[in-house]
Amino acid sequence: MAKVNGNVAMSNLQGAIGRELVIKRDKFGNTIVAAHPRINPNRVPSAAQLAHQLAFRSAVNYGHAMKADPVYLNKALGTPHSPFNLAVADWFKPPQVVNIDLGGYTGLAGQVIHVKAQANVLVTAVTIVITNADGSTLEQGPATSTDSLSWAYTTKSAAVGAHPKVQATAWDLPGHSAKLEQVK
Repeated sequence: MAKVNGNVAMSNLQGAIGRELVIKRDKFGNTIVAAHPRINPNRVPSAAQLAHQLAFRSAVNYGHAMKADPVYLNKALGTPHSPFNLAVADWFKPPQVVNIDLGGYTGLAGQVIHVKAQANVLVTAVTIVITNADGSTLEQGPATSTDSLSWAYTTKSAAVGAHPKVQATAWDLPGHSAKLEQVK
């Protein structure tokens, strides 16, 4: 792929040249020259390829539904990406719980558990589940956002016994989630 800038002969050219080159423009008006795609008409996709095609179809449907969403519109400003492209990419990359900070948590009520979570575009929610050493759920609830990466949850109950387990789940705009567990 080549980018062409400032060439008068190529400035208004678009389309295919035979079956060798494709000339197109990005959203900033830059001309891009690429090799024409070569596709074997007799190919038979594998099960993994069929699964990816289905996933891609779902991502494209999500992209079309969300291309006018203000979050994606703002994220696309000043970049070469369209809101649609950002939404499709966001659909493919689930959020990640990076860290659960239990430094201020000793198992008592009223203590704060800090969570760092990130997503391709936006983490929409983080939930916390605290279980006792015997596996019973002590409490659960939503954390509150303190900035774009940080979330905080204030405990409401005291843990029974030693070593409570804290599970944080992060959610993104497409509705995907990721979990991380840590034992105190």
